[in-house]
This record gives sequence, structure tokens and C-alpha cells, in this order.
Amino acid sequence: MAPAQKAASSGSDSDPRYANVDERKRKRMLSNRESARRSRMRKQKQLEDLVNEASALQKDNSRVSEAINVATQRYIEMESANNVLRAQAMELTERLRSLNSVLHIVEEVSGYDVEIPEIPDPLLKPWQLPCPIQPIMASADMFEC
Repeated sequence: MAPAQKAASSGSDSDPRYANVDERKRKRMLSNRESARRSRMRKQKQLEDLVNEASALQKDNSRVSEAINVATQRYIEMESANNVLRAQAMELTERLRSLNSVLHIVEEVSGYDVEIPEIPDPLLKPWQLPCPIQPIMASADMFEC
């Protein structure tokens, strides 16, 4: 009986029992093809989205890198200006010490009592301001339009 079934299955076009099975196979094959096509399209869209995201991230990276370069350049400029100001402050402090020593000599020689101010050293104590802190007064009227 087995050889007869094989013969019947190979000639399924003529047997109405197998026509329904062939139709289901054909529909399943078409459904699988459509599913594979949708899957390829989904993967293509995901790839395009990832390429776009990578491009946007590279642009952001370039902007951040440029901002870092600008900030670094400004820092170098400020550090240089700060070094110049430190040198000037030290020079002025040394001049003031020299003038104070002259005042001490004048005081000793002339006998006059000269008030010689103390020289503050802001470089040693940068957290101590040479001027007293003035309170800032604010009122609600300041913020009305």
C-alpha cells in the first residue's frame, strides 16, 4: 500500500484529497515569503535608524570636542593673564615693602610717628578678601515689572 500512496502523493493534482493540502502549502509558502520580506524591511529600517543615530552622535561629538578646544584655549589664556597679574601683584607688594622700609627710616630719623599700613598677602590667603564684605540688600519690589 505504501507504493500506491507515494504514487498518489506525487500525482496529487488529480486526487481532490491532496488539493486542499497543496493549497495550504502554497498559502504557507506565500505567508512565509511575506513575513521574510517584512523582516528584511524591518532590519533595513533598523540599520538606517542606527546609521542616522551614529551620524547624529558623531556631529554631537564634534560639537563637544570643539567646545572643549575653545574652553581649553580660554583656560590657557586666562591662566597666562592670571600669571601676569600674580607677577604684577608680587612686584607691587615688593615696592610697597620698600616704601614702608623708607617710612620706617624716616620715622626713626625724624622722630615723627608715621602710620605704616600692614601689607596684606592675598597670595597666601586667597580666601580672605582685603575689603570687608558689603551686604547686598534686596527687596520684592526689585522683581516687579
